[in-house]
Amino acid sequence: MQALLDGHDVLLVSPTGSGKSLTYQVAGVLLEGCTVVVSPLLALQQDQIEGLLEGGAEELHAARVSSAETEAQRAEALEKARAGELEFLFMSPEQLANPDVLREVSALEPSLVAVDEAHCVSAWGHDFRPDYFRLGELIEEIGSPGIIAMTATAALPVRHDIVEQLGLRDHRMVVTGFERENISLRVVRCTDPADQRRTVLETVQDLAAQCTGSGIVYCRTRKGAEEYAAALEELGRRTAVYHAGLSQKRRNEAFDAFMDDEVDTIVATSAFGMGIDKADIRYVVHAEVPESPDTYYQEVGRAGRDGEPAVATLVYRPEDLSLGRFFSGGIPKRDDVLAVAEAVRATGGTDPREVREHCGLGARKAGRILNLLELVEESGGPKVAGGATDAVVDAVVERAEAHRKLERSRVEMMRGYAETSRCRADFLLAYFGEEADDLCGTCDNCVDGVATAVATDDGAAFALHSQVRHEDFGEGTVTDLEEDRITVLFDDVGYKTLSLELVEEEGLLERR
Repeated sequence: MQALLDGHDVLLVSPTGSGKSLTYQVAGVLLEGCTVVVSPLLALQQDQIEGLLEGGAEELHAARVSSAETEAQRAEALEKARAGELEFLFMSPEQLANPDVLREVSALEPSLVAVDEAHCVSAWGHDFRPDYFRLGELIEEIGSPGIIAMTATAALPVRHDIVEQLGLRDHRMVVTGFERENISLRVVRCTDPADQRRTVLETVQDLAAQCTGSGIVYCRTRKGAEEYAAALEELGRRTAVYHAGLSQKRRNEAFDAFMDDEVDTIVATSAFGMGIDKADIRYVVHAEVPESPDTYYQEVGRAGRDGEPAVATLVYRPEDLSLGRFFSGGIPKRDDVLAVAEAVRATGGTDPREVREHCGLGARKAGRILNLLELVEESGGPKVAGGATDAVVDAVVERAEAHRKLERSRVEMMRGYAETSRCRADFLLAYFGEEADDLCGTCDNCVDGVATAVATDDGAAFALHSQVRHEDFGEGTVTDLEEDRITVLFDDVGYKTLSLELVEEEGLLERR
């Protein structure tokens, strides 16, 4: 808050439920002018608006510009903002990208823009969203107000990417820590699908019997969510199902039933995600291994928001890791890249809608290629306007391949988490670039007495977060140190865990 009031931009990385919203709300009240809050989900926007009003802050006046409002309601919200009657104006990145809305917001001359779920900005993040990609450019167009970017999960390279993509100026990076001491982390390994299914159902039944709160069961596929929800219903659980294949009405009904305690277990895909502000979630069970530690820790973090003990159980079968590899980002076809590049030349590339119409590709596919083109240019690669078509296509494909390697390396980091004998909290904290002070004492490895003391970089051959170079893997950052191994996030190939003995004997890493 103080950094914002002192005129600095801020990147705030803080756990779910730690009060990130309060940071922009207090600063927004104290700064002159309107605060624009960019948030990806309608439910999350509505929850924050209601939170402001429930706090007895009716005089603060918050409104929303979204697809949920009628044209008249959107016009009314903007009119109130122009009249100085609004303290907070909420909208999605898609709304801000609308030229008419952007023009209206620019005229407001907002003093602050708060970007929620800021990890969505980073093309290297686990949950990159193309609508977030132009946010830095859009914010600059509305007069370069102060910016606070907020997220619960951002490993070190993602943090740097957020700063760069949003164009944060004279910024302060505030990282309050990832540790959730009240969540006990457990992994149960299974041998086959039947064993896995039985274990998931028994785990939910056991955890539900031990507590009075609610729980979430996460599945990788819609079919899996439907099947587990039906099975839990048969066992007598009050259950709802939530995934992107359901109508908006059914999703809303499931969400409301869970939040209002009409059901005690919700079975969902990752579509049930951001903005789940329910205090009494006592357990989170992952029926299959998720695609990255980032996703896993974010989903786990929905438990225990009241500070009371909670349990996070991963039901692990190594074969499920192939799901993560299957879902990792694809490589665009060269003909599609060529079509988008030619459309950019023909239209000037300033309006994504015109580019999509000209090239004839779907919004998602064309949008992703547009983002890749921009990433290539930002990194000093060939420019579309330069006319070197083959070079541009090659650079885009290469960039996409690097991104896929990173995603697949995250899958392997989930294998490492599931199969480690070290303290599981220590493993996850290290992944996010943080050193644990001690063993958590509550994860299954600590309880079973197999976890060894946490490693530090005192006297180590390589310092945590130091820059290194590998002959084959290129430049990288040291993210984790153990007694006998080192993990490095390489710019070109993602995470690699190497034997320290081999590194030292063969001179595999060069200090930078």
